[in-house]
Amino acid sequence: MKSINDPYEVRVGVPDVATFRHLRTASGMSDRPAEAVAAGLPNTWFGVTVHRGGEPVGMGRIVGDGGAVFQVADVCVLPAHQGRGLGARIMERLTAELEERAPRGACVTLIADGEAHRLYAKFGFVGTAPASVGMQRLV
Repeated sequence: MKSINDPYEVRVGVPDVATFRHLRTASGMSDRPAEAVAAGLPNTWFGVTVHRGGEPVGMGRIVGDGGAVFQVADVCVLPAHQGRGLGARIMERLTAELEERAPRGACVTLIADGEAHRLYAKFGFVGTAPASVGMQRLV
């Protein structure tokens, strides 16, 4: 919910390719090739963007197979807007959607960069080590 004094609005959906890439890189995350982003964004299971004055300042999305496996991805907020609880608002919306629509027992994963694990822990995410270790392979 947006209060009358709240300049931020969380909207359902994903940004366009250029905005997605800008939000990621300006927030300190790695860039993704435009072609890859253009192919991937339409396959988002659920996504949100945060706007201030009509301009996107943050985002987050969920990808996956829609049943057994989901991944929270691309959660970021522009540095000038950090420290205002926007990451938590993004995660509140994403986890609410998972609770509402994902099948019981679905596995939801994410990769926490830096201190982001503190935010994600507030939403029930726990480390998997030593039982399992997150891994990646870039193409």
